[in-house]
Amino acid sequence: MSKKKSETNNINLSDLNPDEKLKYEIATELGLLDKVISDGWKSLSAKETGRIGGIMTKRKKQMQMEGINKQ
Repeated sequence: MSKKKSETNNINLSDLNPDEKLKYEIATELGLLDKVISDGWKSLSAKETGRIGGIMTKRKKQMQMEGINKQ
């Protein structure tokens, strides 16, 4: 087993930066986390990767707007 795969199996969300944490959360919601854990991020299709990126962008904008509205 490669080093990357063994590291992926031991994911600790508290050790990740906010962007990485969000990426894993979205992958979980889309049902792709098992695929990522077993085969890595490169195993995802362009469509799956794009979907994760699109949702990340949408949520970041949403969080930014919520922060502006609170001020």
